[in-house]
Amino acid sequence: QVQLVESGGGLVQAGGSLRLSCAASGSIFSINTMGWYRQAPGKQREWVARFSSGSDTDYAVSVKGRFTISRLDAKNTVYLRMSSLKPEDTAVYYCNAVDRDDRAYWGQGTQVTVSS
Repeated sequence: QVQLVESGGGLVQAGGSLRLSCAASGSIFSINTMGWYRQAPGKQREWVARFSSGSDTDYAVSVKGRFTISRLDAKNTVYLRMSSLKPEDTAVYYCNAVDRDDRAYWGQGTQVTVSS
C-alpha cells in the first residue's frame, strides 16, 4: 500500500504562483510512476503532469511551460510548481502513484483557487 498526502493549495491571484507537495509513504519501493491530476467543479478529473520514465516528464498542453513537476527522492516527495496561474486552473489537485502491478493510489486532494 502507498499513502499520498498533498499540501500547498490555496487562493492566489491570476498570474501568481503556488507549489504543491505530495509526500509518499508505505510501499514506496513499489511505485512505478507518479503524477498530478486535477478536477474542476462539474468536470472530469484530468491529467496534468507526470514522471513518465525515470526522470522524464510529460505535461498536459494546457499547463506546459507554466507548470513544473519535480521530486526529492530523499523526502519521498513530488512537487508541482505552478506559475502564471489562470482562473481556469482552479480545481482540486490530486497526487497519483501507480505501482508495478498497475494499482493506482490517490491523495485526498488540495484545493487551488485562482481569482481573476
